Amino acid sequence: MKNSQHLKAYVQMHPDNKMAWYLLGKEYYKNGQHGKANYCFNQAGEVYEAFEHSKVPAEMLREYEDGLLQASRQRERGQQRLRYISLALMLLILLMVPSAVAPGIGVTGEQGEQEVLQDKTASEVKDPPDQKDSVQEPVIEAEKVMYTAQENAAAASQGKLMAKMLMRKEPFEAAALGMGREGKWLFWKEKLPLNFTLQKNGKGRMVYQSYDPKACACEPPEQGQLAKDAVEWQGDQEELATLWSAMQAYQEDKGMLPDTLADLTGSFPENWIGGTTTVMKREFSPLKAVATNKMALGTEDAAEPSSSTHDGVRSIPTALSVSGSDASDVPFFDQPLRVIVDKQNHRLAVVSGSIILRNYAVGLGGDKTPEGNFIITDKVVNPNGRDDGDFGSRGLQLSDSNYAIHGTNEPDSVGKDESLGCIRMGREDVEELFALIPKGTKVLISKGVLPEKQLVPVKRFSSTAKHDQTNPHKVYHWLN
Repeated sequence: MKNSQHLKAYVQMHPDNKMAWYLLGKEYYKNGQHGKANYCFNQAGEVYEAFEHSKVPAEMLREYEDGLLQASRQRERGQQRLRYISLALMLLILLMVPSAVAPGIGVTGEQGEQEVLQDKTASEVKDPPDQKDSVQEPVIEAEKVMYTAQENAAAASQGKLMAKMLMRKEPFEAAALGMGREGKWLFWKEKLPLNFTLQKNGKGRMVYQSYDPKACACEPPEQGQLAKDAVEWQGDQEELATLWSAMQAYQEDKGMLPDTLADLTGSFPENWIGGTTTVMKREFSPLKAVATNKMALGTEDAAEPSSSTHDGVRSIPTALSVSGSDASDVPFFDQPLRVIVDKQNHRLAVVSGSIILRNYAVGLGGDKTPEGNFIITDKVVNPNGRDDGDFGSRGLQLSDSNYAIHGTNEPDSVGKDESLGCIRMGREDVEELFALIPKGTKVLISKGVLPEKQLVPVKRFSSTAKHDQTNPHKVYHWLN
């Protein structure tokens, strides 16, 4: 019954929230109060129809209900603190008032104290009026749509997002893109499908719209501008991932954050990033402020402590942002980019947490290719002095070793064990990798750790490079 009381208090404050009415009705029905349950279901209207006749997972409803209950409990605690403060102020006034007038004041104070201490719990409040008597507001009042990405059709993730949004006081419209999963990995593919949207107005009314015909058993509305903005948001997040990773790598090496974007784009060997973009230029200062704040709070690791793990790989927390706006928090890819090489499947992946951004085919050297942990210490354009040499147009040195990730003038060797130990990549792949990951990126070489499915976009990641990234002072003798 306690949950019913909290939900009842919530719908009193937010009578337009039909989902809350529906959940309250479910609680009443579970407790055998079918009359009250039917009343709530009537208030829920189309939400009742949609959820009773669709295959919405119970886990999603539980996550959302937990969010409602949490909001109600927080409000109740706030009201209790206010009552205590009011009582303390009244007692202070009584102590300060002269004794000649104390009796009269005392009566007023006693009445006031009774009013303050009166605990109007949800069980003492009558059912809210019928929604027909309330003035309806437009659902969407938010100026821009916020985006995030989650596991496709994961009920728990959707429920958590709904609960998180419930904590926001301002109106919003949020769109979640769906990522597929294979084992412990989520796939960040090009043009992720729109999974669902959430909309909340100033009165707390929330509307959930699924864009998955299988999940909602319906014909979803046209995506229109939502889909176009989602593509832009994805592109922004990749560029921010490169910049955020470079800032953290620079800080780890230098003991301080870069002062300007130019600190990351010097000539070799200060070419931390392969080039810059409009998004990087716009977001450098806001991201530096976020990183500085994290350091001041003693949270150098930008990951949220509440983030979950899957098979030992921490999942990206729910992050919402508006495409085309200054960053106010860590970007979606809050963990630094890493490179993982799978000798068994001949794959090289760029990952952040449990999300694979790219998964390339590579050529290796079998047992000659070492296993273990490395760091990208040099990023070199035309390591042979030209773009068609043995090492191709790009080279990335693996720590203090004779091994590197580089291009090749033998493209047919990709996918095979024909090198002397280095990691060979096709030209387009190695040039995209060079632009995507910064110097200082951590590399793991192992076996059986990546899926075979390749993940390479049609539109490659690119940036504008105005700095000299060749190294004419060194001849590389990698074990090609």
